[in-house]
Amino acid sequence: MGDNVNQSRAVQVKTAAVHAGEGPNPVTGASAPDIVMSTTYIIDPDVSFSATMITDETPYTYTRWGNPTVTQLEQKLAALETSEACVAFASGMAAITALFLQVLRAGDHLLMSDVTYAAASEIANDTLPHLGVEVSRVDTSDLERLRDALRPNTRLVYLETPANPLLRLTDVEAATAIAHAAGVPVCVDSTFATPISLRPIELGADYVVHSLTKYICGHGDALGGAVCGRQQDLAQLRSMAIHLGGILSPFNAWLIMRGAATLPIRMKAHEENALAVARHLEHHPLVTRVIYPGLPSHPQYDLARRTMENFAGMVTFQVADGPAAARALSDRLQIIHYAVSLGHHRTLVCYLPTADLLRTSFHLTAEQEAAYRGFAGDGIFRLSVGLEDPADLIADLDQALAGTS
Repeated sequence: MGDNVNQSRAVQVKTAAVHAGEGPNPVTGASAPDIVMSTTYIIDPDVSFSATMITDETPYTYTRWGNPTVTQLEQKLAALETSEACVAFASGMAAITALFLQVLRAGDHLLMSDVTYAAASEIANDTLPHLGVEVSRVDTSDLERLRDALRPNTRLVYLETPANPLLRLTDVEAATAIAHAAGVPVCVDSTFATPISLRPIELGADYVVHSLTKYICGHGDALGGAVCGRQQDLAQLRSMAIHLGGILSPFNAWLIMRGAATLPIRMKAHEENALAVARHLEHHPLVTRVIYPGLPSHPQYDLARRTMENFAGMVTFQVADGPAAARALSDRLQIIHYAVSLGHHRTLVCYLPTADLLRTSFHLTAEQEAAYRGFAGDGIFRLSVGLEDPADLIADLDQALAGTS
């Protein structure tokens, strides 16, 4: 059954999440997937040792080149994203870095969202220019600005929606159509959305990036990353991954695969909890603004309703004195963890000062900075709403925020 599910979304998403990439062990009959921890395999003497010669028919030789457990996860992710193929990595940043190094060369131009995951933005600030790659940033929610920013040497448009940390949205289908009209491929970081909310490949995107550490793993216990896309493109990317060495551990692959099986159910619960918490925070006397795609107050609520099948679990909110509130939450929270990361089964919150992010991560024009502050003010709390009872989360936030009044 696993092979059939791998090839198409003939079954529904909950079935694909459970069965894609998996099948009973033909020797033992084990129903759950095995963890193959071996680094090497018995091979025929005619097998090539070159990463550039690897095909889908090449037998497993060395785990940096391929591993049965990692392959199962890649097949599951490809099925969820309805892509032809997937390459897994040791982290989301390993995936992003490999894609940039595969697609971009000296003299090329990268056009990326002006607000995107901080580490991706920082590699575009420093590493890529040192390699001779020009980088421009644009508010990709403004399609005309996106169109105007394309150049003859643009080789990749890099989108993220919802954007981390603003929760600003981009119309992937429209943005991709603009890029493709200029002959430019598109990558979408869909970590916040997950395949349960948005499947960029179906909207025309060429690549989809995930930090598997977040929602797809879902339990905060395994790092991982992935790029999904066309088989031909990812064959080249797999060779790059083998040479860079940022390969996913089979044990982490097994943990992430186990988490992915419940992704559709978890995302429904994340959405329900986040909506309840966001609605409450909108009426909290100390909260000055709440941003959540599922609220009518989100400035792109109509786009969210049109393009997102699930609003996910990320909420941002502002208070009058963010640093003081951060100290209060850090000291007083009892259920919610004051911690970075997101997409876990437990609720996490942290404060992101605008000045710090603009100094270290987002190199923006004055106009772009003003737009950023239009969402984030002087700083925002990024709240990753977990699977606890929303009444308990609300009570915990209320008693912790009371420490700032």
